[in-house]
Amino acid sequence: MKRDDDFADRRKHIANLTDEELYARFWELTEKVVDPLLELGRKNTTPSVERAVLLRMGISSLETKPIVEGCIDRGLMGKGAGHVVYKLADAKKISIKEAGTLLAEGKCWDEAVNLFRGGK
Repeated sequence: MKRDDDFADRRKHIANLTDEELYARFWELTEKVVDPLLELGRKNTTPSVERAVLLRMGISSLETKPIVEGCIDRGLMGKGAGHVVYKLADAKKISIKEAGTLLAEGKCWDEAVNLFRGGK
């Protein structure tokens, strides 16, 4: 089966664009494709996705479940469990691993909540 060459017909709408205009058009179309995916990622997550993020941050598999559950219990799931751990580590000037361990042990949750509720 041979495909008809219709390239000339398909490119008519961009034939007169300069390289700069083509470049801008490419990124405009790319944003249209990617923006809905980013929006879904911002608004939707699951405990398994959050556990996977924590694992990739170097937190042990045994600690991920209590951290994610703690985020759910405190209404922080929408912020992202990894973000919660990161902000706590940054605020306390400790490693991400140490912050994860503290949260998994049930410690520092009030501080973590305050970091997202306008407190320092």
